[in-house]
Amino acid sequence: MSTGFVQTLPVFKAADLTVVRGANLGDLISFADELDLDDVYELGARSTTARLAVQPCRAGLLAVAPGSTIGTVGNAVHLDAALTLMTANGATTEMLVLVEVDSSGDIDAIYAMPLARMLPRTDYTLVGIDRASARDRFAEVACVSFSRGTLVTLASGVQTPIQDLVPGDMILTRDDGSRPLRWIGSSTARAVGEFAPVRIRAGALNNSGDLVVSPESRLFIYQRSDALGVGRHEVMVRARHLVNGDSIVQQDGGFVDYFHLLFDEHQIIYAEGIAAETMLVDPRTRSVLPEALADGLAEGPDGTLSQPLPGHARRAHQDFEVKKHLVERPDAAEILRRASTR
Repeated sequence: MSTGFVQTLPVFKAADLTVVRGANLGDLISFADELDLDDVYELGARSTTARLAVQPCRAGLLAVAPGSTIGTVGNAVHLDAALTLMTANGATTEMLVLVEVDSSGDIDAIYAMPLARMLPRTDYTLVGIDRASARDRFAEVACVSFSRGTLVTLASGVQTPIQDLVPGDMILTRDDGSRPLRWIGSSTARAVGEFAPVRIRAGALNNSGDLVVSPESRLFIYQRSDALGVGRHEVMVRARHLVNGDSIVQQDGGFVDYFHLLFDEHQIIYAEGIAAETMLVDPRTRSVLPEALADGLAEGPDGTLSQPLPGHARRAHQDFEVKKHLVERPDAAEILRRASTR
């Protein structure tokens, strides 16, 4: 199995979603071939999302990663379909169906990953089944992203709004100095539930302005003292693990414009004055790339990608991530803020 980037997904188990009206009355949510349009699903009254940890593995697949609260570590996870569900008032909810299979290819479990908040005792009518877009929708969730208006530091020291950047712009990176931007992509996402952006208010981590990023984005922090007790000064922390409801909050509601920055290597840049990672290309995220880039990516047997982006296979800073339990506390941001200045 690959030792690549691990992502934790909020998913419902199949048993949490049942057909209450329609052709498959009483059936659980399943893969696309077993679904029928116009079936009405209901979420169980006591259903809560579980945390499915996945990482890239062979042949562009995902696999259940160590530390997952559900699933069997090492089992492959297939992105089966993107579903569209509609409530009685016309609101739509997207959902990704993931299928876990064992080493023999038999289905072990089916999971539903909602891309918006779902409520119990609410009718959700299945109005769309799309197998072609599942990988693209998942890639948009997996990509680390910055919101419109984020100020990025150029090699010249000038700070420029992210939406004004173009390929070829020279950007200041932490590890490699001045580097040209290879590609910039954008997408609009619903800012709801677990996928709502994280706002790091000005000063929370010594940032000059509010920084709004996708929840999976990782921030690089140099601790002058090892305040977290991790045995090193350099750490990377996921934005969603720092949410404290005060200086760092998750903004729920409406839509958010996200921008993805790609370099020939996985880089750490300066956004609103603090260090944050850029897009990491791997089998989870490659489908957001334009064809000219995605078609040139060769994949090794362990799921890593090579030419023309060899700098995305492995970089030292990718090993600096801090475990969730060390930072998921109300004062974590303040501890890191102080540690980075003293």
